[in-house]
Amino acid sequence: MDANADQLSIDTPELVPIALPVAGIGSRFVALLIDMLIWLAAVALLTLLSWWLRPAVAAFSKISAQWQAAVYVFVLFVLNWGYFTLFEAFWGGRTPGKRLFGIRVIQRSGRSIGLLESMARNLLRFVDQIPFCYAVGAIAIFVTRQHQRLGDLVAGTLVVREQAQETPLWAAGALPEVAAAAGPDGLARDSGACPAFPPTAVARLTADDLMVIESFFARRLDLPEATRHDLARRLADGVLSRMGLASGPELAPEAILERAAYQVRELGRLQEPEGGG
Repeated sequence: MDANADQLSIDTPELVPIALPVAGIGSRFVALLIDMLIWLAAVALLTLLSWWLRPAVAAFSKISAQWQAAVYVFVLFVLNWGYFTLFEAFWGGRTPGKRLFGIRVIQRSGRSIGLLESMARNLLRFVDQIPFCYAVGAIAIFVTRQHQRLGDLVAGTLVVREQAQETPLWAAGALPEVAAAAGPDGLARDSGACPAFPPTAVARLTADDLMVIESFFARRLDLPEATRHDLARRLADGVLSRMGLASGPELAPEAILERAAYQVRELGRLQEPEGGG
């Protein structure tokens, strides 16, 4: 992986470099402002609910009122920390504000962040807020090479600008036969776009081959169009070569990969022992 102050270059598992622009303080600040407005609206609702329930709670005893105040403070903390943590962990590194401005949090390796990374970077959010208005975080973004606040440095994360994603081929109508024959997993079934391969040829493919194909499908919408088509053609040629088949110019590379992945899975199901116990 190589990076400069404004660009992050990572190598995918297919050894194809992808350049991602690192988000600057401007877009991050405006996204944070949107998130804070949403958070403040949630806090306002929580405060109104607490105020509405307070007379009923205080009617029991003073201890009940104190417990309500303690619960209010605790929920306030969870709402502040959990808003960013849960959104980033389970929404692809995005909060509503980040999504609106086309930025997201990723690991330095280029992979999506998980719950642990999100928890780490957001626990340090309280330090980044010192003394006010994220002063420490802003200084860290200015002085670090890849515009990281303290939470990013601890969690090993970066905030990058998202590239415009392409419309999937089946939505764009480029592979209507594949779309019409696709099953729940999105892979081709009996399709005129790519005829079924001989089972003896498919048997030459391994689980590692299937993993490479699935890795391509998981990342293809993030690839530039030219890179995507070139990589699909190279992978398809490699798959056909391993099966001992000739490449046909009339076959779409991604249809070849879809068909091969589907048949490898089907072959694996057929080879599974029945009636285990």
